[in-house]
Amino acid sequence: MRALLVEDEALLRQQLAQSLRDAGYTVDEAPDGEEALYLGREYPYDIAVMDLGLPRMDGIQVIQSLRSEERHFPILILTARGHWQERVAGLEAGGDDYLVKPFHTEELLARLNALVRRSAGFSSPTIKAGPISLDTSSQRVVANGVELELTSFEYKVLEYLMMHPDEVVSKTTLTEHIYEQDCDRDSNVIEVFIGRLRKKITATTQCNPIETLRGRGYRFVIPR
Repeated sequence: MRALLVEDEALLRQQLAQSLRDAGYTVDEAPDGEEALYLGREYPYDIAVMDLGLPRMDGIQVIQSLRSEERHFPILILTARGHWQERVAGLEAGGDDYLVKPFHTEELLARLNALVRRSAGFSSPTIKAGPISLDTSSQRVVANGVELELTSFEYKVLEYLMMHPDEVVSKTTLTEHIYEQDCDRDSNVIEVFIGRLRKKITATTQCNPIETLRGRGYRFVIPR
């Protein structure tokens, strides 16, 4: 899942970005409101973490602008302790949840995971599709009772496909959701990840839930 992290305090932003990456997120960083608005317009994020006290454009303005332009990804607001008016304004502007500084990273990650799941229509951290079970919290994938050994990118591809079942997902979309802004991207590598996933899933389930639609992309079909 791809996250936009907006925080003007450099050290805190670096620490949060590393925690998000360690948790499996692809992260783009913005130190001010103008950069946040630009990134939010340009890239297809699954989640955003938004500080409100930003230079150049405050977080509430950024949220309002993104929502007015039909950018619907969930936004978690970061606010200072005691600034309850900011929290109310942020939620009314279109934010989905808030967290008061200082906070525990574990709580931040739990809230982000919950927002991503709910935006995709899942209430539980475990996504089940026939004999396949994917735990978004532990990032473990089990097929017919056997845990699959997946690389970070293999997991990201499978997680995105399983969160969008029966949808046609292009290679470009997968590339945008698993690679960061400045990463050297090669959409052909997606084919390699898909091939590996199919082999690992088929070896334990004798089914292939990932369909290829020539010239269009891939579709995850829930095994019956």
